Amino acid sequence: MGVSHGRSLRKASGGRLKKNRKKRKHEMGRLPTLTTIGDKDVIKPQRVRGGNTKNKIRIAATVNVFDPKAKKYKKVKIITEKENPANRNYARRNIITKGAIIETEIGLAKVTSRPGQHGTVNAVLIEEKK
Repeated sequence: MGVSHGRSLRKASGGRLKKNRKKRKHEMGRLPTLTTIGDKDVIKPQRVRGGNTKNKIRIAATVNVFDPKAKKYKKVKIITEKENPANRNYARRNIITKGAIIETEIGLAKVTSRPGQHGTVNAVLIEEKK
């Protein structure tokens, strides 16, 4: 069965609501991408509404890190994920989401992009490696 963003078939009290029509394509949803850390970047193009495409990064190996002191971007390798405010199990499973703290070659960085939506991992350096 597909993921749908249509109305629930249950009332707040738990009673059933009558279905007055079938599901529509514009109510369709998708499962989350759950971008993980790996050896090389794996990007999957996805057809979206209107015939456009959206790049979803399935496996991320590199990150574009912005250094606020130098005011420059650097493409560096991701080592591991330290913490994830979205879900503590994501940090254990190395699933990258926006707001996750990741360990890179140059230090700790906070992810500012949405990897499952943007097709890239961007981050801001928060703590340099000594």
